[in-house]
Amino acid sequence: MMISTLNSDSNKPLIMAILNVTPDSFYDGGLLFNNNNVSLDLVTKKVEELIKSGADIIDVGGESTRPGAIVVSQQEELDRVVPVVETLVERFGVSVSVDTSTPTVINESARVGAVMINDVRALTRVGAIQAVATSGLNVCLMHMAGEPNNMQIKPNYTDVFAEVSKFLLDRVNVCELGGIDRKKILIDPGFGFGKKLEHNLTLFRGLTELSELGFPLVVGLSRKSMIGSILNKPTDDRLFGSIAFAILAVQKGVQILRVHDVSATADALKILSVVEGVGNI
Repeated sequence: MMISTLNSDSNKPLIMAILNVTPDSFYDGGLLFNNNNVSLDLVTKKVEELIKSGADIIDVGGESTRPGAIVVSQQEELDRVVPVVETLVERFGVSVSVDTSTPTVINESARVGAVMINDVRALTRVGAIQAVATSGLNVCLMHMAGEPNNMQIKPNYTDVFAEVSKFLLDRVNVCELGGIDRKKILIDPGFGFGKKLEHNLTLFRGLTELSELGFPLVVGLSRKSMIGSILNKPTDDRLFGSIAFAILAVQKGVQILRVHDVSATADALKILSVVEGVGNI
């Protein structure tokens, strides 16, 4: 299913599978590396599994954005991401999103067939808006307070929902002025990106209102520290909490779930759709 179908009458939530081609991502960093390089053989095996499990979109990231992460060089990000995107598009014909903030990576990803940019920095880097506008790609704008290396150092808000909503709408306006079609814009409140647990919960409770702003809503809650804080469990034991949040998010109007656990998420969504009378057994 292509991203453009989000602007159709389809209400089916989409599963965006996380594919980290990084050595240091918080949950699965380094799993697709061999001798310190990204292994295309490991990548294709993993993606084949993700597609069979129910992934609609593969989200490729070459720079970790976990708390405390170090920014990688432009060339290193290109070397990690572009061959992977090209391989996935050619081999599987799947919709590929690229998790990047770097204009050159945006341009090169578009060249090899990506359909969407997923930017934790909401296209604030110089040249990023122009790169998306020129390429015609869809783009997800996410809220983040600060940068990955400092975002969790005493995050503070007067009204987190109002401030995050304003930031996203302001970025939408700037992107439109920069030539990006409004119909190609998605938004993400950025759970865990410069937020304490209380901030994340406030934002989650307001997802229905956020979904009514007029843009497809993307959320990434999979195995995050907010789940660990609630359940007092390590990353490896957060599957059930992740699924609970995913189902609640869809019920609040979320259209794309960015997840690590595709098969479990797809099963849960199948149950939800049948119970609500919109899916078939």
